[in-house]
Amino acid sequence: MSCAIHARGLRYSYPNGHAALDGVDLDVGHGERVAVLGPNGAGKTTLMLHLNGLLRATAGSLEVAGLDVGPKTLRELRARVGLVFQDPDDQLFMGSVREDVAFGPLNLGLGRPEVERRVADALAAVRMDDAASRAPHELSMGERRRVAIATVLAMDPALLVLDEPSASLDPRARRELLDVLERIPRTLLVVTHDLPFAAELCERAVILSAGRIVADGSAETVIGDAPLLAAHDLELPAGFRLDAIERRGRPARVGV
Repeated sequence: MSCAIHARGLRYSYPNGHAALDGVDLDVGHGERVAVLGPNGAGKTTLMLHLNGLLRATAGSLEVAGLDVGPKTLRELRARVGLVFQDPDDQLFMGSVREDVAFGPLNLGLGRPEVERRVADALAAVRMDDAASRAPHELSMGERRRVAIATVLAMDPALLVLDEPSASLDPRARRELLDVLERIPRTLLVVTHDLPFAAELCERAVILSAGRIVADGSAETVIGDAPLLAAHDLELPAGFRLDAIERRGRPARVGV
């Protein structure tokens, strides 16, 4: 069975010549939860945008969800890889939550009964069943973020990629999001600056710095290495104790 992500020598330069990815080697196995950490400008979002072909590498190879990323695979790739952006309003544009979650499956050409099943299952997975008829702008930031996740889950992806999922959330909304993500049976790649969030949810962490993977190991080892974090402009909150967190287990069944 192939990896969920298999990247070798991945390189990408923006039109201004900036090398955002400079030879990234990364393997993510099916069912893993991996945090991608790094300072601003490290290349985290650039890497994320390669995973469903929104950006195309200038060199190297990339296989995601069993597909070689390229022009011929983009449609199927985007059905297998779900990106959840930092700002949920980038993904919510319909008049109701139900319509937003149904938008993707309808565009796959699925029949109404299947679409309705997927909408119900996705909203239940993020605990937003009661909000189906509400307008997205009526929801809190935490609720909108969960609905944005539901819009992706309704596409039944093998890989879920989240960009700064805990940004701008209050403690209660952050905890609710962790509870939701803990139960989602998918491979997760979590791009974040929130080291405690990463340590609680993910069993593995990589640090991306200046377009390269400079550390890769268990979340406890990587996030607990203060000199390593400091060398790459990362740090845990003052007074935070890594040994005090309750680590989240994987769900019983993990989609591939």
